[in-house]
Amino acid sequence: MKDFKVSVVIPAKNEADSIGRLVEALISSGLQEEVIVVDDGSSDLTGEIALEKGAVVITNPYSKGNGAAIKAGARAAKGDVLVFMDADGQHDPTDIPRLLDELSKGFDLVVGARQSGSQATIGRGVANKFYNGLATYMTGHKVEDLTSGFRAVNRHKFLEFLNLLPNGFSYPTTSTMAFFRAGYSVGYVPIHAAKRKGQSHIRPIKDGIRFLLIIFKIGTLYSPLKLFVPISFFLFLLGASYYGYTYFSFGRFTNMSALLFTTSLTIFLVGLVSEQITSLMYARGDQDDAR
Repeated sequence: MKDFKVSVVIPAKNEADSIGRLVEALISSGLQEEVIVVDDGSSDLTGEIALEKGAVVITNPYSKGNGAAIKAGARAAKGDVLVFMDADGQHDPTDIPRLLDELSKGFDLVVGARQSGSQATIGRGVANKFYNGLATYMTGHKVEDLTSGFRAVNRHKFLEFLNLLPNGFSYPTTSTMAFFRAGYSVGYVPIHAAKRKGQSHIRPIKDGIRFLLIIFKIGTLYSPLKLFVPISFFLFLLGASYYGYTYFSFGRFTNMSALLFTTSLTIFLVGLVSEQITSLMYARGDQDDAR
């Protein structure tokens, strides 16, 4: 752990109530080389308070999104290891040594996995369990917390995927799946996330749709065929079953059966093309990294 030069990156938007205590705790711990707070267009004193407490502050003139703030902090960081934390008081700085210890065992990315009772609402807890299960199926590895924003990562390897990361809230999902896809090692450390201070920026309806899209992003980032083939096969079986019913009942082949067969074939072909695009995308990333 002592061999790491650590940069802590904290995206923050209107977190004046909690950012000062967090930066103070990090500075006093002496675990990191620098604390970088990316003020994402705050309308309060978030940036000023962080600067006063000793953080390096990057100020966005307007809100670009959580992922964009993460990317800005990663580009500016000087450490070999990046530790990402939320600014709302949910993540405990005393857990950082545990993440770094796990990273020193040969992992490239270590995620703080939230334990039972750490989710803000029951709905979000159920949703995260679903995402974890889907990601486990896609990767073939146990995924304990796909969406946790508390993580330590090898900076050089994280920068490889910077162009893949969205500017919104789903950067943890994208980065985790990208590391799995590239064959890097991903580990987990159990943590307890406290109740956030201040008002959440999550909006139930809009972000519910966003999280639904994450499900498809999980598949397309790792192996699209693993997502599309089961759907295609289900529609094919449905079409075959309906064809059997109409043939033996009415002695004819219906338009509905034709539609189901066509849809099944289309979804399979879309998955096949997506698989090739995904492979080319990562292959190009490997070539750029080799240069």
